[in-house]
Amino acid sequence: MVRLFKHYVAYPVLLLCVIDLAVLLLVAEAGWVLRLRQIGSIPGPVWDRAPQLITFALAIQASMIGVGCYSPESVKNMRFAAARLLVAISLGVILMSVLFFILPELTLWRSNSLYSMVLAVVLLMMVRVLLGGFVSGDMFKKRVLLLGAGRRAKRVVDLEHRVGSGFRIVGCVDMQDAPAQVPGAVIRTDVASLHELVDRAEAQEVVLALDERRNTVPVDALLRLKTTGVHIIDISDFLERETGRIDLDTVRPSTLIFSDGFSSGRQLSAVLKRGFDLLVSALILLITAPVILLTALIVKIDSPGPAFYRQIRVGRYGETFEILKLRSMRQDAESGGNAIWAQKGDPRVTRIGRIIRLIRVDELPQLWTVLKGDMSFVGPRPERPEFVAELERQIPFYAERHMVKPGITGWAQINYPYGASLDDARHKLEYDLYYTKNYSPFLDVLIILQTMRVLLWAEGAR
Repeated sequence: MVRLFKHYVAYPVLLLCVIDLAVLLLVAEAGWVLRLRQIGSIPGPVWDRAPQLITFALAIQASMIGVGCYSPESVKNMRFAAARLLVAISLGVILMSVLFFILPELTLWRSNSLYSMVLAVVLLMMVRVLLGGFVSGDMFKKRVLLLGAGRRAKRVVDLEHRVGSGFRIVGCVDMQDAPAQVPGAVIRTDVASLHELVDRAEAQEVVLALDERRNTVPVDALLRLKTTGVHIIDISDFLERETGRIDLDTVRPSTLIFSDGFSSGRQLSAVLKRGFDLLVSALILLITAPVILLTALIVKIDSPGPAFYRQIRVGRYGETFEILKLRSMRQDAESGGNAIWAQKGDPRVTRIGRIIRLIRVDELPQLWTVLKGDMSFVGPRPERPEFVAELERQIPFYAERHMVKPGITGWAQINYPYGASLDDARHKLEYDLYYTKNYSPFLDVLIILQTMRVLLWAEGAR
């Protein structure tokens, strides 16, 4: 993993992104040259059309990131990769068409784009066929030695077998701090020198995965390893890096206090985020206003009650605010006055409600809340006060998610299905804490792009 603008990106993914960008620039140039030669014109120097080539490459790659062309499945499964790639190219065509009408001087001609798109499909698939095994192999995986063989160490072992894992366990030392759950672990008394064991296993990293730390941490041996260049990492930081979430079972308050994260409240970050929110929410509201009004009319006709409904949610610093949504449930959905989690196949959802929830049209009026400043475009999902009070009592660090503005989309929303229970809320909090800790405009852009995947494949809708 490489840390890029405070967000962890797998080396194979970064390599594939760079190669794809080079391919897209190449096919953009090829499309330009082919078309001009076809009409008997001289292409001229390449730097004269550099803005058009870059715009084409970035538009297509943004679509590829958005639909999941860099997920582990896309590298392992060529059929999956081809399907996602075709969707990405199709979305790229739409994006290029929009750009053509807004900034025609920065885009290729439509005839150039056609040639470039066809070449892009062929060459990008060739890249995946030729490099799929290479980027998904062990070459880019970090060699890890585990200190500990108990419950926490077992979690690391299980994580190693996950599709797209970025590490390989080359050894495990049972520190006798807890009952062993990792087969083949070497007992600490049988290890004469931890340094020699690391050398023998060619380990690049030592993960401290102890269930009980008192009198079990080999401080002197770890210090010697650290000074010789071996990376030492605590299990909570390791899990954060490998899973993209803050693991509540292993993290300690001191880990969060002394970390270098949680910079979303800094003035420059806040100004940039607010400027982005104003621009994007105003633009999308303007574009989708006819869709909102038409849907509101259909909702009104479909079932008794108002087309829109307002609901109190908890925002930044625990302050409450009112959100506006298109009504997707019956008017008497909570006739008893008690807040109820939405469930899969919820009988309270109307016929039209199922459709607008599936394609997320019911969320569009919330852009007004973003425009007002109560919400951000990206952030943790705002919950109802009734749920928040209960969740804060039962889940550690839950109040910390309210240190940033809530959002329409977020890191938890694109990585975890719709939450409708205490366990779901706990898992989603782990992603929310990761976002809060590692916030950057770069992460916001990634989340917005990958929201496309959630919308296209209706992931997590209920």
